[in-house]
Amino acid sequence: MTPRWCAALLAAGLLLMLAEAPQAAEQRLLIAPRLTDARLPEAEAHHLVIYNADRRDAPLLLWLSGTGGNPAAGPQRLYETALRQGYRLLALSYVNTPAVAQVCVGPTLRTLPDCAGQFRQQRAWGQVPTRVLADRPEDAIVPRLVRLLQHLARNDASGDWMQYLDGEEPRWQRLVLAGQSQGGGMAAFIAQTRQVAGVILFSGGWDRRAGGGIAHWYSRPSQTPPQLWHASFHTLEPQAAAMAQIYRELGIPQAQVHALSEPVIGAHPHGEGISNPAYRAMWEQMLQPAP
Repeated sequence: MTPRWCAALLAAGLLLMLAEAPQAAEQRLLIAPRLTDARLPEAEAHHLVIYNADRRDAPLLLWLSGTGGNPAAGPQRLYETALRQGYRLLALSYVNTPAVAQVCVGPTLRTLPDCAGQFRQQRAWGQVPTRVLADRPEDAIVPRLVRLLQHLARNDASGDWMQYLDGEEPRWQRLVLAGQSQGGGMAAFIAQTRQVAGVILFSGGWDRRAGGGIAHWYSRPSQTPPQLWHASFHTLEPQAAAMAQIYRELGIPQAQVHALSEPVIGAHPHGEGISNPAYRAMWEQMLQPAP
């Protein structure tokens, strides 16, 4: 047999081995919110779910986008880092407009001093509608999360999704909450009242009270211990000083607050914390499991 034939046979064998190799274990799902709850509009952005089927007991990272954000178009490098760190990713589609900073201002804030707290309570839980928002109970973040997990449990048996549910609530101790801007504020608001496995805030909102100070809800006691919180903001953001104050009020250890200062590569410093690959080491640190 000539060397050329040997090479051809080896190449053919390699191609056959590649064709017969098992498919990658990563599962990537786009799920229309209406499939999980018929009351939700058809035109909403899809939930994004990514996980490795071989890691059945992985913690779940819940990602909450900022105002106007689309989960599927979210921070891909950050998503990839979380997956490499051993997480499952669930980027939730939720009603993220209008923002707190668009509603709780001016006369509204003077009339309702706790506007920001009421706003976030309704958007997070949906239990008691307020006159602050037009969001319906089924629009709220936690009900959407529960319905999505229930949908996954029914339709993706190999994912073992019931491990993240505790009746009609998520099994919070298995979840790390993360978000940017409005989504970061929502993660913080929820983590104060439920003990979660971790909280990661990227420029996580700057809610105000009448008179210009930060909103009262930031000073609430937290069910999630301080050592499980991480936060960042860019020093060139207009609200940088307010966010530094807010993170202190939330009780986040100073070593776990990152004041970013690398050159801005995007359109605005507000998004640098989730998009600039220079911060990959910070993402890895934030995503480290709690000791």
